[in-house]
Amino acid sequence: MSEKMLKFVNTKGQTPEKLSSSQRVKNFSEIYKNYIAPKAEEQSSRCSQCGVPYCQIHCPLSNNIPDWLKLTAEGRLEEAYEISSATNNMPEVCGRICPQDRLCEGNCVIERAGHGTVTIGSIEKFITDTAFEEGWVKPIKIKKSLGQSVGIIGAGPAGLAAAEQLRKIGYEITIYDKYDRPGGLLIYGIPNFKLEKNIVERRTKLLKEGGIKFELNFIVGKNATLSELKKKHDAILISTGVYKAREVEIPGSNLKNIYPAMEFLTASNKKGLGDKVKMFDDGYLNAEGKDIVVIGGGDTAMDCVRTSIRQNAKSVKCLYRRDKKNMPGSAREVVNAEEEGVDFQWLTNPKEFIGKNGQVTEVILDKMKLGEADATGRQAPEIIQGSEIKIKVDMVIKALGFDPEDIPGLFSEPKLDVSKWGTIKIDLKTMQTNIDGIFAAGDIVRGASLVVWAIKDGRDAAEAMDIYLKNKISKSSKKRMVA
Repeated sequence: MSEKMLKFVNTKGQTPEKLSSSQRVKNFSEIYKNYIAPKAEEQSSRCSQCGVPYCQIHCPLSNNIPDWLKLTAEGRLEEAYEISSATNNMPEVCGRICPQDRLCEGNCVIERAGHGTVTIGSIEKFITDTAFEEGWVKPIKIKKSLGQSVGIIGAGPAGLAAAEQLRKIGYEITIYDKYDRPGGLLIYGIPNFKLEKNIVERRTKLLKEGGIKFELNFIVGKNATLSELKKKHDAILISTGVYKAREVEIPGSNLKNIYPAMEFLTASNKKGLGDKVKMFDDGYLNAEGKDIVVIGGGDTAMDCVRTSIRQNAKSVKCLYRRDKKNMPGSAREVVNAEEEGVDFQWLTNPKEFIGKNGQVTEVILDKMKLGEADATGRQAPEIIQGSEIKIKVDMVIKALGFDPEDIPGLFSEPKLDVSKWGTIKIDLKTMQTNIDGIFAAGDIVRGASLVVWAIKDGRDAAEAMDIYLKNKISKSSKKRMVA
C-alpha cells in the first residue's frame, strides 16, 4: 500500500481541467473535462487510507471510497467500478452533481490537515464513465422471476434506485411518471452544464434493457388512482419528489414575469433536448436580453443564475438575505457562478415588486444584517431600517425551495397520512405508509434534499419492500397449507 498510496505529501491535489468562463458561457456543455487514466491514478494515490474514513462516514450512501481509490491508484478500474457501484446506483451522476465540498471531500482527513482534499467526485465520475466505455456496465439479468410485481410512482433518483434493486432480486417492476422521459429532476431540473442528459438516458436505457417497464405521461389520480394501482401490484412505492415552489409573499408577487425555478429550468432543459416549448419560444421563459433577478441561495438558485447567463441575459443578480459564508448551496457552485458574471447581492431581501401594465419592472429591496443566532446556531437576518434600494428587472425567478404537492388529493387517496409539512408519513423501520402495501421514499418523505439522499432512500425502500413481499408470500403459503 505504501508504494501506491499516501502520496499526498509530495503530490498536489488537482481537479480536472475546467473550461474558462468565457468558453463555458457560450453553451450548456459540462464545464469540467474528464481525467485521463494516469491523472486519475495519481490523484487517487493521494488518499491516506485512514483508519476512520470520514469521507465514507459523511457519504449518505456510505460508499467504500478508500477501497475504490486504492484500486484506481493500482490501475484496477473494473474492480474499482464493482466496489463503487455496489453501494451506489448512479455513481456517474453523484460524481457530477453531489456537493462533495459539503460531504466526502469536505471531510477528507488530508483536507483537514492542510494538504488539500482527494478529488473524490471527479475520480468517481472517471471510474464509471470508463466502465461504460469499456462495456463493464451490463443490464440486469435475473435468474428467475418471483412472480410478484411492484409499481413505483416517480422516475426520479429514488424511484430508479429502488426499481433497480428490486429488479435484481427478481420482481416485475413498472415505473409510472407524469413526464415524457424518465429521470425526474435529473432530466428536467438540473442543467446540462452540471449533468448532460445523455448520462441520465444511458442509465435509464440500461434499466429498460434489464426488464423494468416505464409508463410515461402517466398521471396518478387521472390515468389511475392510487387504489387502482394497488390492486394491480403487490406493493407500491411513492417517490414523486417535491416540486411545489415556495412563494415570495410580498406585495406585487402576482405580477407577470415572476416564475418558479422549476418552470424556468424545465423549459430550458426541454429546449436543450430538442422539444418545442411555447413559453420559451414566445420569449417569456427565455432570459435573453433581460435583467434577471433570482431569489434564493441554494443549488437551484445557482442553476437558475448560470442558466440565465448562458441564455445571454443582459444582467443576472442573485438576492440572498444572508452573507456568502451562510449560503446553503455548494460553495463550488457559487464560485462558478461568480466566474461566469453573476452579480451576488448579499444581505438583501425583496420587499415589494413594482409593475407596469401588469408586468414586473422593479424590485424594492431591504438591506439586511445578521443578528442573534437561532436554535441551530445560524444567525437570523434582520432588516436594516431605512435601507431600501430599488433595482430594475425584466424577469424574477423564485428559487426559495420546494414543498410537497397534495399527494392524497392528487392520488384520490384521502386516507394517506401526511405530516404537517405535507410530506408522506412512513414507519421509519419499514418505510411503509399507514396503508398496507404502500411505501414512500425520497424527497416526498424527507422534504427537498440531495440526489444522493434520494438514492439512499430508494435503496432502503427496496430492502424494506423485499422483506414485506417475502412475508406476504410466506403468509399466503401458510394459509394454503392450513386450508
